Amino acid sequence: MSTALPHDTRVVIIGAGQAGLSVAFHLRRLGLVPARDVVVLDRGPLAGGAWQFRWESLRLDTAHKVDDLPGMSELGLSFSTADQSLPARDVVSDYYERYERHFGLGVVRPVEVTGVAKLSDGRYEVQTSLGPVRAEVVVNASGTWARPFLPTYPGADTFAGSQLSTPDYRAAADLAGLDVVVVGGGTSAVGFLLELEGVAASTTWVTRRPVEFTMDEHSKVAAVERADAAARAGLPIPSVSSGTGLPASPRNIAARERGVLVDRPMFSSIESDGVRWSDGTFQHADAIIWATGFRAELAHLAPLHLRESGGGVAVERGRSLRDPSIFLAGFGPQASTIGANRAGRVVATQVLDALAATDAATA
Repeated sequence: MSTALPHDTRVVIIGAGQAGLSVAFHLRRLGLVPARDVVVLDRGPLAGGAWQFRWESLRLDTAHKVDDLPGMSELGLSFSTADQSLPARDVVSDYYERYERHFGLGVVRPVEVTGVAKLSDGRYEVQTSLGPVRAEVVVNASGTWARPFLPTYPGADTFAGSQLSTPDYRAAADLAGLDVVVVGGGTSAVGFLLELEGVAASTTWVTRRPVEFTMDEHSKVAAVERADAAARAGLPIPSVSSGTGLPASPRNIAARERGVLVDRPMFSSIESDGVRWSDGTFQHADAIIWATGFRAELAHLAPLHLRESGGGVAVERGRSLRDPSIFLAGFGPQASTIGANRAGRVVATQVLDALAATDAATA
């Protein structure tokens, strides 16, 4: 970890999660020097990306599969052989910290990026809480954790209980003895329901579309392809996980059979003490957990005017189509463990091409 921020560098990477570290690793392998040619900025107080903020009870064997970072085997580390009894956030933070140190990536933290602007000489000025840094290329790998998506439903502002997004959740004990409604069809929602079983007074699961428990690996490929098509077209990115179904693991199937993982369709309105469906059915609730996914955190890129009329940012193979010196790693089809590591090499190679073009123009 470093707290020194240079005034000038060649590449700035915003974010030291899976995508950011993967790009940094490959740029180092391609000959760029960390902390001199490549500066990695991270707002987290510790290594581990968004994992450091996840709830204590989450374990690696119940979370999304965590892929090893490229080159992690050099350290003798693998998430597949990690201690499953430890909190996932602790394992990931520990492994990422050792990884950063081993490869000398010189991550600067904690630092908040507040804006990115293009200068008259073609370079970029990245505004941060530690001051500005100028670069020829910017790789945005800020992820989504800080921007949970909260849908709007009639009556939400009248609800007298507590409403939590996924990042707000800390422990099942905080909701002991309460009637809890969990909204969302992903693995986080499933995790909350399983943890709350026997702790909350009751749980009710509601989803926008019927949940399918499947072992179909082909659906993951199709979901990534849909996200890739949306990214190239500059459209809002559909959730990769929403198109893959939920794993038909013995744990999930058993929970469904005993009535814990049985989903209901979305309610039509929220009242002060619960939720109501269009047929008049009412469910009392003391708390609502909105496990409804995330959106890419791109507000700091607004000065670059990258958004298309469709509402999204047009990106192909991690590269902005509006500005070829801006890269978005871990975005769209890369925003999952299915594609983030693979994309690191792809983005890094293109970054070298962009730097070569800058050198040629300068010469």
